[in-house]
Amino acid sequence: MSTPNSPTLDKHSSALDAAEASASHLITVTLRIRRFNPEVSDHAEWVDYQLPIDPKERVLDALHKIKWEIDGTLTFRRSCAHGVCGSDAVRINGRNRLACKTLIKDINPEKPITVEPIKGLTVLKDLVVDMDPFFQAYRDVMPFLITKGNEPTRERLQSAEDRERFDDTTKCILCAACTSSCPVFWNDGQYFGPAAIVNAHRFIFDSRDEGGEQRLEILNDKDGVWRCRTTFNCTDACPRGIEVTKAIQEVKRALITRRF
Repeated sequence: MSTPNSPTLDKHSSALDAAEASASHLITVTLRIRRFNPEVSDHAEWVDYQLPIDPKERVLDALHKIKWEIDGTLTFRRSCAHGVCGSDAVRINGRNRLACKTLIKDINPEKPITVEPIKGLTVLKDLVVDMDPFFQAYRDVMPFLITKGNEPTRERLQSAEDRERFDDTTKCILCAACTSSCPVFWNDGQYFGPAAIVNAHRFIFDSRDEGGEQRLEILNDKDGVWRCRTTFNCTDACPRGIEVTKAIQEVKRALITRRF
């Protein structure tokens, strides 16, 4: 005698099949994270965490699994998780990347994946660094539109060609990946750094702005644009694909020619 199928049993069986299919895609990876807690020790140490994960997931997902399921003391920054806020810039396998844009499958998961804080800024705890010097350099270049005279009664119009002139440098998300990849910045934290220069570029070459000369004089300082050694580290590190080195060279040229 046959037994009629139960809708509840069918749903349960389908859920189990889905779970098994999902589990079959998982691999075991090792995340080797540089941990530092100033309340415990003056020295950082590498700690290994093994976890199952879908190779199509991101390093940020792996950090979440560790934080939520293995070790709640792990500390890192993240916000939007979609490559826009720039909060989760870290060094992954020795390269500056956004954890939310780096897929496990793309970084050789058969070997331990190293994750450490970006360089050149003081580490506060684990993967969190002190961003104050970075943002101070950003503020120092006056990253806002400067105009003279009375407020206009209509929108400040701009041609497509004029807008295109600085389009690339509008993409910056202030993640500090470029600045913290710069050897000059590592050795001298007084250097403005690539990100500050990129954001100065964005306004220096804006046809509506009238503060270009002021910004150029700021960047003409001994800690300004001339410290760049054109190593292209910053361009390679930028998760937004900005031609950072090119922007820096254009600012140098503007300082010499005073044409912008």
